[in-house]
Amino acid sequence: MSLTDRLKSVGPGALVAAAFIGPGTVTTASVIGAEYAYVLLWTIVFSILATMVLQEMSARLGLITQQGLGEALRKQFDNPVLSAIAVGLVVTAIGIGTAAFQTGNITGGAAGLTTITGVGENVWGPVIGLVAGALLFTANYKLIERVFIGLVVVMGLAFVVNAIAVRPDFGALSVGLVPTIPDGSALLIAGLIGTTVVGYNLFLHASTVQEKWSDPDDLKEVQYDTILLVAVGGLITMAIVITAAAVFPEGTTIADVGEMADQLEPVMGGYALTFFAIGLFAAGFTSAMSAPLAGAYATAGALGWERDLKSTRFRAIWMTILGVGIIFSGMGFNPVEVILLAQVANGLLLPILAIFLIYAMNNEALLGEHTNSPVQNVLGGIVTLVAIMISVLTLNDNLPAFIEVLTGLLG
Repeated sequence: MSLTDRLKSVGPGALVAAAFIGPGTVTTASVIGAEYAYVLLWTIVFSILATMVLQEMSARLGLITQQGLGEALRKQFDNPVLSAIAVGLVVTAIGIGTAAFQTGNITGGAAGLTTITGVGENVWGPVIGLVAGALLFTANYKLIERVFIGLVVVMGLAFVVNAIAVRPDFGALSVGLVPTIPDGSALLIAGLIGTTVVGYNLFLHASTVQEKWSDPDDLKEVQYDTILLVAVGGLITMAIVITAAAVFPEGTTIADVGEMADQLEPVMGGYALTFFAIGLFAAGFTSAMSAPLAGAYATAGALGWERDLKSTRFRAIWMTILGVGIIFSGMGFNPVEVILLAQVANGLLLPILAIFLIYAMNNEALLGEHTNSPVQNVLGGIVTLVAIMISVLTLNDNLPAFIEVLTGLLG
């Protein structure tokens, strides 16, 4: 297959990339770049490689078994107690990784449009939610996929152009690729991993590959789609960190993501604010669609319901998640705190999901000759161990701060 044909065949990987390049990524990457300059760029490299490893497993499972990840996990255990725990894990992942994320998704997208138009976020938030809902309600997977691919291109152009315009220090940039953990950075490292290696994307990917491919012979195309689009997402994330690192003095604390756009204006003239705002809107809108879609696929699969875009129960799930996001986005919570809290919580949950996924990928009765190879198990094990280490480090060093943010949000 030629390169042109391969590019034409991309699809579900774009949903994965668009899902993790949301306002959470914009926020966390901006905060990391402003506070630590290029020092934590290695975290993005690890996150992208980890995403490739886990998403490839998830996509392979979906293609070969024609089951969603939630469905596969539910069927892994004959013991009803263990099966119930697996279902509970899925529901927990969705509760944290989709409904909680929607507040930041919608608010972030609305902030981008407010920057461009001057119309308040309280107007644009519901509009974004309703438009996202209308697209999902069409149950037209090809249309949804094309929207995602287009918005990934928009985000890529907006953020990469910003990164080029600020003329980064490539010497300092290369040093940032060497793993170091500065004092006080563990929470942000966990946050960035949590916003890139997203648990609900594992469920989304396993289901959406079935909308495009059904033959095991298509596995190479599925893998190409996964690696290419996740790499594009990593490039966009890196561009955001580079931009913030080049623009802000090291140690700057960002309370509002919009401050980044304001600081870029002297560098790119009147275009900087618009470029950043368009990228932020695209990030918010794609995530506002992908989170409810992932939640519906995961929950329906875990509960044994039909995973059909036109199913009433399937629609009820994503409508609920979308509605939660619309309601909470208008309640005045600080979106930066909400987003960081959700990313860290997802990072803490990720090792559990990774262990369940690797367990399923070694089930010969389920996957036959397509079970994990020893190399894939080693890579998956390394990703899981690092994720566990970072989770433990985060809890040890930052539990009081985590509780403080959570307490502030709750009341």
